[in-house]
Amino acid sequence: MVSLHVVLFEPEIPANTGNIGRTCLATGTTLHLIHPLGFSTDSKMVRRAGLDYWEHVDVKEYNSIEDLYKTYPEGSFYYIENFGTKYYTDFDFSPVDTDQFFVFGKESTGIPRELLTGKEDRCLRIHMNDEVRSLNLSNTASIIIYEALRQQGFPKLH
Repeated sequence: MVSLHVVLFEPEIPANTGNIGRTCLATGTTLHLIHPLGFSTDSKMVRRAGLDYWEHVDVKEYNSIEDLYKTYPEGSFYYIENFGTKYYTDFDFSPVDTDQFFVFGKESTGIPRELLTGKEDRCLRIHMNDEVRSLNLSNTASIIIYEALRQQGFPKLH
């Protein structure tokens, strides 16, 4: 069965990471953190946002996104960005043979465009009006995770 993964590229706000960690724990999703981080994972703020669950979250840390790619060479990577040309609802995330990774950029600047060269067909966005530049990172991650799980029939969840 395919596994879902959330990748936070150089996250800056500990509360977002903690909230995403809690969602990952609730859904059986692995959380990957790409350094540098804007905080310590030992931070009280991360623990508070993840409540007392942080120690149970499956968290993996990497010095670079290239290290992540080397660890999961067969993974399917999707990049969530407000400049994506395709909507997340246009993709079929139903079970496949490879793990699925949803990559989110840092809160202030997103994913560097140079990392997305050649991957434009995997840059996804969420529907919204022009009143805001983007949604909160932890809300965005929840939307994407739950859509993928909905398409897969919410395996192992009740």
